[in-house]
Amino acid sequence: MQLRSLGKTGLSIAPLVFGGNVFGWTADEKTSFDLLDAFTGAGFNAIDTADVYSRWVPGNEGGESEVIIGKWLKRSGIARDKVVIITKVGSDMGQGRRDLRKSWIVEAVENSLKRLQTDHIDLYLSHWPDPETPYEETLEAHAALVKSGKVRAFGASNLDAGQLQASFDAADKAGLPRYGALQPEYNLYDRADFEGALADLCHKEEIGVITYYSLASGFLTGKYRSAEDTKGKARGEGVVHYLDEKGLRILAALDQVAAETDAKPAEIALAWLMAKPAVTAPIASATSLAQLASLTKAASLALSPEQMAALDAAGAST
Repeated sequence: MQLRSLGKTGLSIAPLVFGGNVFGWTADEKTSFDLLDAFTGAGFNAIDTADVYSRWVPGNEGGESEVIIGKWLKRSGIARDKVVIITKVGSDMGQGRRDLRKSWIVEAVENSLKRLQTDHIDLYLSHWPDPETPYEETLEAHAALVKSGKVRAFGASNLDAGQLQASFDAADKAGLPRYGALQPEYNLYDRADFEGALADLCHKEEIGVITYYSLASGFLTGKYRSAEDTKGKARGEGVVHYLDEKGLRILAALDQVAAETDAKPAEIALAWLMAKPAVTAPIASATSLAQLASLTKAASLALSPEQMAALDAAGAST
């Protein structure tokens, strides 16, 4: 598997990241173990999670995904340096706010390390902007964790270009290390927030980029073609708004490229992301081995310039 450098973080990852948001939600422990075994067995090495996964499920309190990953790490016997664990801090874990205060990060990292049953996190991300906490305070906390060896590299998620630049400016002024990676929402449909200023900034400053909602909550798999298809599905409510003229145009383009390549729409949507120069790797989730086998094919799918152009045009902002 050809690994890609994650910006200047010193980390190298395969071109597809497994999304651990499904662990403890739509994938039980045994299924999760099977998926992780198959994913790493196929040569992929990066797993994304967050302390808050999956707090939204009735009866859960957060941390369920990290616990499952921790149990898998211990059970699998996989060498710790063969897997890149990405987790996040800053979501509301009961404190009533998005929280990037130093005091919370210091507490939260210990909880994540315990759940993950590891002595270090490879990439620790500030999950959401916290307008009440100065960048300097957050960056100082992250830098201290790197110095202590509890974290190898750190980054952010959900920052726009102005916020990311402001974090750089704050780091430079305070003599602190910058965020080295970004996790933005980006896919064939949702493009406006990343393309342009933010993508340009990441490319210019060599920021590693790992995209989330890479399959638009499953819409880009092609299994949702009408509102009727979304009924009773775990992610159905999050897909309905994609069923507009633009969404149907994207599905038609995916169908066309699928016919040309003998690949599935999800594989094509991920290959499109992997081909973008500002993107290091997309995140995608699976809840069955069949789904996973399909998604991993994207890493070896090369789209032609004409196919990339057709997909670009289909998903262009209207």
